[in-house]
Amino acid sequence: MKLEAITWERLTEAVADKAARIGAEDGSPWVRIAVDGAPAARGGEFAERIGEALRLRGRSVLVVGTGGFLRPASLRYEFGREDPDTYYSGWFDTGALWREVFAPLDAGGSGLVLPDLWDPLADRATRSPRVALPHGGVLLVHGPFLLGHWFPFDLTVHLRLSGAALRRRTEEHRQWTLPAFERYETEVMPQETAHVLVRADDPGHPAWGGVH
Repeated sequence: MKLEAITWERLTEAVADKAARIGAEDGSPWVRIAVDGAPAARGGEFAERIGEALRLRGRSVLVVGTGGFLRPASLRYEFGREDPDTYYSGWFDTGALWREVFAPLDAGGSGLVLPDLWDPLADRATRSPRVALPHGGVLLVHGPFLLGHWFPFDLTVHLRLSGAALRRRTEEHRQWTLPAFERYETEVMPQETAHVLVRADDPGHPAWGGVH
């Protein structure tokens, strides 16, 4: 895919415009967007930017990070605190995401979404109240490894870092996670399956591949 240089501001507007026009294909009155990428790509910040742009367009928006849907420490650390395979397939509670985030936005759903479930620092349930997302609202989910789970996203954005950039921008105490992202690139190929591909090696000068 040919990539074109773009600013984060223009990229935000382009994605927001696409999201504002899109209609959920399964009859759901909500639009669901993924911002997929390693923590070093700062997908949460980009998701918030898109959310603000959509609010300015008159849309209700809920931003949810998968960091609030981690499994308990006893499960995450079953094979040690720095096991990349467990990080890849066992840290994030995908079942809870299906149940608490996506199911309420199915056709005929309640629209009551749980914004987070587990506090990893306290290692206990957050007990957060559900948030009502009205019809026509947009759900923005950000986090790593979002593609490949058959989550019902209407638009997917993958923030890609090259291997060198990922190593450079990942904090030292998180370097052990790098093999998990290599596995994700090989098994899921998000750079080919996402609707929008963003190369984010240089945080000040992104490039994108447009919308599939």
